[in-house]
Amino acid sequence: MTTLWDTTGSAVVKALGAERRAAGALAFGLALTLVVVVDEKNVAAAESAATAAAAAHPCRLLIVVRRQIDAPHPRLDAEVSIGGRLGPGEAIVMRMYGRLALHAESVVLPLLASDAPVVTWWYDEPPTRIAFDPLGVFADRRVTDVAAAPDPVAALRLRAADFAPGDTDLAWTRISGWRTLLAAAFDGRQDRPTAASIEADPADPSAQLFAGWLRARLGVPVEVAASGSHRGVHGLHAVHVTVEDGEIAVTRVDTRSGTITRPGVPERRLPLAQLGLGDLLAEELRRIDDDSVYADALATWSGIPDLSGRSGHREHVWRDPMMETAPTQAPPAAPAPSGS
Repeated sequence: MTTLWDTTGSAVVKALGAERRAAGALAFGLALTLVVVVDEKNVAAAESAATAAAAAHPCRLLIVVRRQIDAPHPRLDAEVSIGGRLGPGEAIVMRMYGRLALHAESVVLPLLASDAPVVTWWYDEPPTRIAFDPLGVFADRRVTDVAAAPDPVAALRLRAADFAPGDTDLAWTRISGWRTLLAAAFDGRQDRPTAASIEADPADPSAQLFAGWLRARLGVPVEVAASGSHRGVHGLHAVHVTVEDGEIAVTRVDTRSGTITRPGVPERRLPLAQLGLGDLLAEELRRIDDDSVYADALATWSGIPDLSGRSGHREHVWRDPMMETAPTQAPPAAPAPSGS
């Protein structure tokens, strides 16, 4: 591991080259570049999640810590390692001070793995507009987590208003297991559902996206309503779909499993794990292409049509957070979601 204090971007590039030569690392072994944007207070948690994801997907891990933007002098401290505490791959942790933190791309761009896709993940509250952050503009995939925002549902509406193909959110990844089990419950059935309901906190963005997905796929009204205590299990509790001869339901039993019930079929218990942050990120890194199913669910929930038909090209919109009097450029307001 090489630690550089008050250094420059070119010195970091040279240090990475030296570490790679010493470790015998080969560039073609990298599947992608993962850029992580995080505040200092959450660095340990972000490193842990990114390391777990990088173990499943060989990548160059670039962790950008925007620290003390109001510092009077720009400064860069960096830690460069291969096969160190951040896993077996290549990793660089960069702490940026002062105005340099507002131009992080000037350091990050030369460090991107050659001919490999780029994924940017914001650990903390996502930006109001992705175009405000050049670290998102040059990325092929952009991963946010509205659950980190003070009002997750309002943040999800912003993600819909600002959406471009290549965007995704971990609120969507958290319902992958639910969608898989519910789709399996419909195997062999030809009847058409008439209604659906979800047991969850209406303020849970994952529940709202689940409702959007159900409405987009089934074309039926979907209600999201709070339910009683579920032995400390957080998140979604159950989904019920009304069919001609009764009800199809998926119900969480505990943090690891759930049950499927169907008319005339014995109840089955199947895995339905609540994934940790690293596993959620690894799941998103499985695909680099646009997630049109997520776009359809978000469009149906938000009421903004044809999100997947938008251009995937973004242009950087400069906004200086140091200028308190500068006007805020917000995305167009999204209509209130119907049936949520």
